[in-house]
Formats: sequence, structure tokens, C-alpha cells
Amino acid sequence: MYQLTKISTALLAIGLSTTIFIGQSVAATTENMTATDESTPSSSSSNVVKTSDSTNSTNSTNSTNSTIANESATNTPAMEATSSTVKDKSTDMSPVTNGVSQKLTGKSKTTVSLNKFLPTIKYSTENLPEIAQKVNSANWQAGMNINRNTGTKLQALLNWQHSGVGSVDGYWGKNTRKAMQAFQKANGLTVTETLNTETWQALTKNDKLMAQPVLVSYQLTEADVNIKTTTIPAAAKEKAKLEGMYYESVTEGLAEKFHISEKYLKSLNPTASFSAGETITVYNPGNPNTKPVSRVVADRVTETLYAYDAQDNLVASYPTTVGSTATPSPTGTHTVEVKVHEPNYTYTADDGSKAIIPPGPNNPVGMVWIGLSKPSYGIHGSPDPARISRQASAGCVRLTNWDALALLGVIQNGATVEFK
Repeated sequence: MYQLTKISTALLAIGLSTTIFIGQSVAATTENMTATDESTPSSSSSNVVKTSDSTNSTNSTNSTNSTIANESATNTPAMEATSSTVKDKSTDMSPVTNGVSQKLTGKSKTTVSLNKFLPTIKYSTENLPEIAQKVNSANWQAGMNINRNTGTKLQALLNWQHSGVGSVDGYWGKNTRKAMQAFQKANGLTVTETLNTETWQALTKNDKLMAQPVLVSYQLTEADVNIKTTTIPAAAKEKAKLEGMYYESVTEGLAEKFHISEKYLKSLNPTASFSAGETITVYNPGNPNTKPVSRVVADRVTETLYAYDAQDNLVASYPTTVGSTATPSPTGTHTVEVKVHEPNYTYTADDGSKAIIPPGPNNPVGMVWIGLSKPSYGIHGSPDPARISRQASAGCVRLTNWDALALLGVIQNGATVEFK
């Protein structure tokens, strides 16, 4: 649970200040609040504060969240929770990227937002090492074990069709199985515990998508390697002294950029120095879902966040951590009230002292805060993508930073958030 404070300069101009309390924490940013607003981003600041003052939090959230929502794009009406509509998704999947990944065309609000939040990746398929060639040509048949080459291909096909697996590591595991089941659900297939022929045929039926390379060559730039890094201390007060909650290493930043586990990145490049000008082998993220999301369902049982469009089609799914036994997530249906890119986090100790932790990918709420109408709850990123679905959260919905950014770009103001 997090408490969010945002002061909008637009409101300050007319003599108003806005404070949003979100339970046990608070998020802050210098970015525009609404990812779908086409107007010029406002300069603002905000905080995510951990506190025990739940009474004040409730009162403040209800009044200020609605004010901020009205300042942004028109809210999407809440939808009734219904079963998903199954349709042919062959035209909705990640297009063949042709040497450039995460560079979307068009001028829709979602496209503009996604191009802002996600890095454009230029790659090539020249001089690929043998391991990359094996992954790219991998196939599966009934009775075959899923080795790491086939597992990487499977994870890519699921990701490209917007059934997210989290960090790509090439292994069949919990998050890959959940992504497969979300894909089966979205395509009207029998939901199974293991990969079967029907599912593989559905994943591979698009020839152009099958031709898209999974592992590619990427030349590191100065911007990739000359990044600010830091050592993250354990104590909140020590974290508050940092300039930013940066990556702890260049390889951590690269792994997050390419949606791959840091260990897998290193194993694909065992002799790399990860310096500017060097060409390394990386995973090709493809392109994210661009359809506006009007409803999401946070499923505690499957630990998956399901995203639906206005016609109630399941358009994307993301592995997630939803609450814990000690701090369970809420029940019922709520709405999206505020969206923040690069939040701060303010920790309030039992003695009332505060420690404001600066923004950054290793911030406790990652790179994104999507606050709900339910006081103290939201959807947010994570400093540890490899542990998504494998750790507890303080009642909120935790995603990888890249999934949180992809969702931030498409989720509508007023979108319905259902916990089940």
C-alpha cells in the first residue's frame, strides 16, 4: 500500500494545492501525470509516503483523486465485470519489428505515450552466434521436452502476443505457464497445465510473427553504458540520502531494457565487457499492446493482471504479485484515479520520522504508480523483476517496470480495477 502526494502547477496557478494520500506510502514525479493526455505535460512534484495515518488518507484521497482525473483526459466509463470475448487476435499481435523494436507508428494517445515511456531498440540479425540461431529456429512437437532454446522461443511468442512472462530466462516455470494459460483463455483454447499441440499451433500460426527473431544483435551505445549507478542500502533513511534509486550495475539496466533476466543476459554474452561500441546478443522485446485498456482484473489465485479493452476483449496479461497474507489486497471493483511516472517514496517510521526515497528503477514502487479510488491502493512497478509472482506486496498490484510502463501508456482514466 502506498500513499501518493502530487502538487500540480496547474492547480497552484489558481491557488490550490493537491495532496493525494495512498495509505502506507506516497509517490512523486517531475513527469506529466496522465499518460494519455495530449496536452503539454505540466511540471509538478509528488511523493509516495509510508504512514500509519489511514484516517486522513481516506479523506484526502477521495477528494483529490477526482480533481486530478478531471484535469486529464476524459475518464472511460466503468465496465461491468463480464467474461472475456474471444476473437481472432491475428491482427492484434506484436508486428514484425524489422530491425526496430518498441517504435510504434501513429498518433493515437496510446502510441504517443508508449513511445515516450519505452525505449526504442535498433537491432540486427547479422553475425548471430550459434546459440541465438538455435533459439530463433527452435520448434516444438508433442512429446518434446522444453529445453532453454525452445523455452526462450515460447516465452517470446507469448510476450509478442501480449501474454507476458515477466523476465525472459528461457525456462519453463510458473510465469511462463501462467502466460500460456492467459493466451489460451484469450484465444478460446482449452486451458492446460502443460504445452500442447493446439496451443503451439495457435502461437505459431502467423508466419510473419514466426519469422521475427527472438535473439538479436545490439550495439551498445554511450547512453546504454554511461548511466548513473549506485549501491542500494537496506535502510530507508540511507536510501533517502541517495541522489536517485538508480540501477546498481550496467548489466542490471540492460537486462531491464531488454526484458531479460540479468543472469541470462550474461550467459548469452560470457566474454562481453558491456562497453560502448560492443555488440552483444539480447532478447527482442517486440512491441507492446497498443489498445486502450478499460478494465483490468487482478487475480489473486493466478497472480495475473488481465487487461481488457472497451469491447471486453482480453488484450494483454501480466504476471503480478497481488497482496500477501499479512497485507491483503482489497476486494471488489475500483477505478483508476491517478497515474504517475517516476514516483518518489516517502517512508514514515513508527516514531513519525520521514525518509523520502528518490525516484528511480530501484524505488520501492519502481517507475510507475497507478492510484486507485480505493484509498491506499494502486498498481505499480518493482525494483526486482525476477521476483514478480514470487514475493509478497503490501496489498497493491506489483508488475515489472516494463509491464507497468506498458500498462501506464494504455490504461484509461477511470478504468475499472477488479480484485478477485
